[in-house]
Amino acid sequence: MALTRFERFLVWVLRGAGGMLFAVFQLLAPRRGAEGSVRRLPPITNPLLRVPAMQLARMIRRREVSSVEVVQAYIDRIQEINPLINALVKDRFSSALQEAAQVDKLIEEETGGEDVLEDRLPLLGVPFTVKEAFTLQGMPNSTGLVTRRGVISATDAPPVALLKRAGAIPLGVTNCSELCMWLESHNRLYGITNNPYDLERIPGGSSGGEGSILGAGGSVIGVGSDIGGSIRIPAFFNGIFGHKPTSGVVSNVGQFPPATGQQPGFLCTGPMCRYAKDLVPMLRVMGGHNTDRLSLSSEVDLKSLRFFSVAHDGGSPLVSPVDRQLVVVQKRVVEHLEADLGVRVQQLKLPQLKYSFQIWSGMMGAPGADGKQPTSFAELMADHGTKVWPLWEMAKWSVGLSKHTLAAIGLALVEMFQRARPSQFIVQQKESLQSSLEELLGTDGVLLYPSHPHLAPKHHHPLFTPFNFSYTGVFNILGLPVTQCPLGLSTEGLPLGLQLVVGKEQDRLSLATAVYLEKSFGGWREPGTITSTLT
Repeated sequence: MALTRFERFLVWVLRGAGGMLFAVFQLLAPRRGAEGSVRRLPPITNPLLRVPAMQLARMIRRREVSSVEVVQAYIDRIQEINPLINALVKDRFSSALQEAAQVDKLIEEETGGEDVLEDRLPLLGVPFTVKEAFTLQGMPNSTGLVTRRGVISATDAPPVALLKRAGAIPLGVTNCSELCMWLESHNRLYGITNNPYDLERIPGGSSGGEGSILGAGGSVIGVGSDIGGSIRIPAFFNGIFGHKPTSGVVSNVGQFPPATGQQPGFLCTGPMCRYAKDLVPMLRVMGGHNTDRLSLSSEVDLKSLRFFSVAHDGGSPLVSPVDRQLVVVQKRVVEHLEADLGVRVQQLKLPQLKYSFQIWSGMMGAPGADGKQPTSFAELMADHGTKVWPLWEMAKWSVGLSKHTLAAIGLALVEMFQRARPSQFIVQQKESLQSSLEELLGTDGVLLYPSHPHLAPKHHHPLFTPFNFSYTGVFNILGLPVTQCPLGLSTEGLPLGLQLVVGKEQDRLSLATAVYLEKSFGGWREPGTITSTLT
């Protein structure tokens, strides 16, 4: 199927405007150092910042370290790095330290022993961070919208509440893209967030503040959400782990904006962290009793699994080719699995993936079971206030008077020309891909697939390649669980990685594979590390 007239027009506009916008952003970009060097974060000096969350919880329970010491270590790190990355947009440090002191007192007075504490409060005393799009009592919940500047959460979103109930201590909320619908965590309320591996690059979106603070060593675990890759893309760009669970396992209540139309089936809340071993405990807590159907406690024998590898989407004209370094590292993962586990990784081509963007876009705009269309992006931008006219907003932006980002205005403009329902051809491609993957993966299959065509791009560059997120977005539509796994660093010192896709409710397979690959490829690397995986 050829591109539609509108898609051809959109590609033409993006290519035509790209040169002019690139020149403007180059003028506005932050300058490099005197010798042209990349600005880097200060190194981590406190060893507590290199300990996985579950190990920290165990150390706290055993009184090997106090919760106050751990929380203070993370506060110190955030205060050191946040002026450079702008990831945490509102802190609750004073409250966190008070809660940590209460934890230490509880442990001191506990008479039931360590096992009782572990069973009842598995994350006792461990700090965490939360994407600002979620409600966290006493914290802002604007999702980067200027008109929501004064909105303060009175309650906790269910996943946040469950983490707190498990003993974890929130440090604050992190930046996101305006209304959570863009690859770059940038808005007119909090500004732009930087990638800890190169401050001139993006941390991804929409959970980019969360990815950045985790990758920089300013947090050990965090809460993100994902409707098109908003956990996985920031996890990839910031060299950490992220998991998009099976749809419906973790509650999406307590987020702004709420999903409408068919979108509630595509939106997922999930864990983000620096260490793979923390994914399962986090998911178990965040999902509550819903995780019973995932059998997370069952042992996974990796040698008995069937592995598949798809190198690219088949060459969509809307999407960039996959970077050579990502092709190489995925090939190395295949070789390692075959040599170390004795499995055969089957190389596949799935032609339906060529239409990933059209599948995502068409289904995101489709009416729900009640026949109602999803809330338009322009309506979300207005937030029940003065109506937003995208063309007028673009004119205001051009003279610096808009309260919205260019990406948000552009999305509202594109939405004006989209059809209300996906074409029959796209519906057929979606159903065919769904059937093929569900049959392929079954209950013992793991698919290796690129996370994104590019390594973390420079600031604003996604404006010229807006459809590249379709490498992640298509799996939201299919409802399949996916784990994002870091695989070391590129020759430029940027994170490499890939997606591990499994069948519905088979989350434990991709999570177990991520733990294995962390041991094999090193997992998260501290920013500033210059050793490339590919050398």
